[in-house]
Amino acid sequence: MSAAEILKNLEFRGFKLAIAESLTGGLLSAEFVSVAGASKVLLGSIVAYQTSLKHELLGVSRTLLENQGAVDPEVAAQMAAGIRTKLANKTNTDESQVIGIATTGVAGPDSQDGIEVGTVYVAISGPGSIGDAVFAHQFSGGREAIRTATVSEAIAALGECLAQ
Repeated sequence: MSAAEILKNLEFRGFKLAIAESLTGGLLSAEFVSVAGASKVLLGSIVAYQTSLKHELLGVSRTLLENQGAVDPEVAAQMAAGIRTKLANKTNTDESQVIGIATTGVAGPDSQDGIEVGTVYVAISGPGSIGDAVFAHQFSGGREAIRTATVSEAIAALGECLAQ
């Protein structure tokens, strides 16, 4: 599914979308915002690039961040759940109508906390049959290639979850 198809699917099903980004730095949000009418579905996004903001803004466990670092599947899962809860609450939207998606990883050029460049986690947090899922990826290439691949795979992961 493309970003436009996902937005159409979400609108048809009465869902809203909340996005938390780290390594993609707003690229995932921009992909959805480029679609006319995105405001019918997209609640908003938070780019929590600094590790401390993942805790402060998204509610990721401080202990998890201290022990595992920012690039971890559970961190991605907590980011997706955190953005879902936060934006549902801030917009007075029933959380059962909100899907959260999050990206975290290492785009390079250097490894981070011993995590190899190209390691990426995309997480989805949603109600009912959509459920919660984390997708692990290992991309190659330069910084922009890794960030672009992450956006593509995040959209694909969300499409996969919606198809279930």
